[in-house]
Order: sequence, then C-alpha cells, then structure tokens
Amino acid sequence: MVVTDALGRTVTVPDQPATIISLVPSLTQLLYTLGLDAAVKGITKFCVHPQHWHQTKMRIGGTKNPSIEKIKGLRPQLIIASKEENRWEDVQALAQTAPVYVTDITDVASALKTIKNLAAITGKREAGNALCEDVRSAFAALPPFSLLSAVYLIWQEPIMTVGGDTFIHSMMQHCGFQNLFSGENRYPQITIEWLQTQAPQVLLLSSEPYPFKQKHVAAYQRLLPQTKVVLADGEMFSWYGSRMLAAPDYFKSLRAGLDSINL
Repeated sequence: MVVTDALGRTVTVPDQPATIISLVPSLTQLLYTLGLDAAVKGITKFCVHPQHWHQTKMRIGGTKNPSIEKIKGLRPQLIIASKEENRWEDVQALAQTAPVYVTDITDVASALKTIKNLAAITGKREAGNALCEDVRSAFAALPPFSLLSAVYLIWQEPIMTVGGDTFIHSMMQHCGFQNLFSGENRYPQITIEWLQTQAPQVLLLSSEPYPFKQKHVAAYQRLLPQTKVVLADGEMFSWYGSRMLAAPDYFKSLRAGLDSINL
C-alpha cells in the first residue's frame, strides 16, 4: 500500500503490517483500541495507556530520544511518528530501514482524519470508522457552554502556554474557553506580569507535560485573585485518538464546577 503522510511524504506500507512501532503515546492507545495488540511490538516510555502494554511491550526510549538500534532490531514494517512530538532527525534515520508514517494533528478534524488513515493502513478500517463516529457523537452532545476567557499553561520555568494552531487550543474551544493566546503560534512564553494585567477568568494548569500540582494552584491563585485557577487533566486536552472519547464528559464536569462559581 502506498500512502501519503501528513508531511506529504510517500510511504509504502505492507498490507496489514505485522510489526508496528509507535513513537506517539496517544496513538499507542489508539492502536490498542483498534485491536492491534499482536502487531504492536515497541512503544515509548511515555506510552502509559493501556497500562498492561506499558508493562509488557518493549520500550524503545522516549519520544525525543528513541533507541534507533532497538527499533531496527525489531524489524518493523511500520513506524508511527508525530511532527510535533518526534525529532525530524530520528524520523530520517528510521526511514532508512522501515516505512515511517508521520502524523500532524492540530485540531479535532485532523485527529479524526488521522484515526481513519491509521486504521486504513493497519487493516482496521471498520474499527476506525466506528471510533470516529463515536467521537463525533460524544462531541456533538456537548452543551453550548458560555464563553470564558482562559490561559492554559503547559510549563512552569519558563511559563509557557498554547497558541491557536495547537490541538489543545481546539479542545479548549470545545470546552467553551476563549484562549487569550489564539493569535499566537505553538507554545509562547509568557510572564506573571502579563497574566496579572490580563486577568483571565480561568487559568488552567495542565497535569502534563509539566506536572502542575495543588501547590502551584495555590501559588498562582495568590498572584491572580480575580482568576479561577484550576488543575486540568492534560490527557483530556492534549491526547488525540481514542482518548478523545473521554474528553467530552470531562469537559462537562470541569465546566459544571466553573459555572457554579460567579466568574
């Protein structure tokens, strides 16, 4: 099968590849949901879902520093990578010995397209179509939330947020948040002084990649008394693939807590 990945690269993949490596945690869970337990042979150390895969599948390093030799040793017929999460030099090195399909997901629409594409090239087209319909239905059932101005932090030192061309931004929109950095690209650095000047209604502190905790909530709340500071489940905002099924219910729960406060 000859396919074109998200970067416009032509990739030749065997029909129903029997040995798959995933370099993308959220797509690892997608492969599990599609029923590819036997085919997936290697995952990263950050591929924590499903838990039993994390415990039993070969770990080939991190998303930024995979072991090229370990991966080559598995003789993969398909490697799944991400433009954002993996390094281009690793993709190039791995492409010398195996087909590497690179994804690029920036919103819900591109996430659904990726599900369909990966399902097609792994011989799970029917399961992929069904999953996409389930995700669409779950998002369609979201209520029309009132709009709240918000900033979503992914890192602490330096303080980093998300721009309008990210998947997180798209998920914020579905949760009724007006991202104050929608006009910026990728992950801009900001300052406490900026936050104090803008005073967003909500400050979301993500559980990943930086592990924000309640102590950080308390610290930011002291600095931003007019803002409601809350912890956000990073997987619900940043994991695409089958993890998206759980996001709408989480969004409804998160908003129920916020909407009970007079912001």
